[in-house]
Amino acid sequence: MPTETAAEKRAAARLAYDAYLAKCPSRRLLATLTDKWVSLILTALADGSQRYSELARTIAGVSQKMLTQTLRGLERDGLVARTVTVSVPVRVDYELTPLGQTLLPLMTAIKEWAEVHIEDVEAARSRYDSQA
Repeated sequence: MPTETAAEKRAAARLAYDAYLAKCPSRRLLATLTDKWVSLILTALADGSQRYSELARTIAGVSQKMLTQTLRGLERDGLVARTVTVSVPVRVDYELTPLGQTLLPLMTAIKEWAEVHIEDVEAARSRYDSQA
């Protein structure tokens, strides 16, 4: 069995997780992270834990089904933690995990970029549509 150099091991590791490859698991993660509800939920949780109803009020337009489904997916991926407090009624809080916190600067930057540049994008769309 031939011995691999450190450079060859690094090259093999890069190929193991290459989102350009169809079977790469990181591609599935990218598909999750680019969902609009994911980015809005993660940035909504930036200031700390929130109850389900607070998230629903903060994120206008999200249906109960989509919010529940997205929160479950984020919990499964280890980005959001769900805490149930036994009381009447039961209290459920959601917060970013340490892994979710590492993603927050990127998601916040994308959200802020969209808010700052939407007028430029709308103008470009209008120019494009008028030429088509």
